Amino acid sequence: MFSQTERNNDEPLSREERQQHARATTRRAILDAALSLFVSDGYAQVSIRNIAAKVEYSPGAIYSYFTSKDEIFFALAEEGFRLLGAAQLQHTPSDNPLDDIRAAAWRFYEFSKAQPQYFALVFLDRRVPRIGREYDRFAFMSDLKSRLRTQMQRCVDEGIFPPTVNADVGLRLIWAPILGIAALRLSERLPAEDADDLILDAIDTTVAGLRAGAPSRARPSTPFGSSSHSDVAHTS
Repeated sequence: MFSQTERNNDEPLSREERQQHARATTRRAILDAALSLFVSDGYAQVSIRNIAAKVEYSPGAIYSYFTSKDEIFFALAEEGFRLLGAAQLQHTPSDNPLDDIRAAAWRFYEFSKAQPQYFALVFLDRRVPRIGREYDRFAFMSDLKSRLRTQMQRCVDEGIFPPTVNADVGLRLIWAPILGIAALRLSERLPAEDADDLILDAIDTTVAGLRAGAPSRARPSTPFGSSSHSDVAHTS
């Protein structure tokens, strides 16, 4: 027996439901078109008119869904960061914090392969708006940064890394080569098969340097959202 809230598959949608579906479909089309243009042409070069032309709508129609080009970017950035966060947060921390850091670093690289457009938009295009302008919208990423920082600090507390290692700096040192190698791979300046091995080498080399107590001149990263795209993996 079906409850009153369950719908027969053959039952037609109400007018309101059809309108909601049509609006959601149009919004998705706008976001997909904008993502494609932002990545191919660069954020600064794309206008609302360009996006409207790609989806064959008027610029006015676009504004009925998004107040500005920046708002479109923030919607896409949120999607991208939620995909990244979901991939990271679904894994329960283990008893070995260093293994957790290595695994998290590799998953970040895998994100660049699985979601190359989102990765390019939020990590590589320097002309996009700063997400600090929309801190509340991206506050969920603080959970990810907190987990990663805790794992790095455990490495220090448990003697895996010397006490001179700053947890924030250590994380930045881990992520930096991944960003660079992933960027080379996406721009086809590095063969895909070489990139995977190079990522593993970069992680191992960074870990070895941290274990050896290599001197660090870098400052700890700023709080999430104050000046960077993502305090998890990219800080200006």
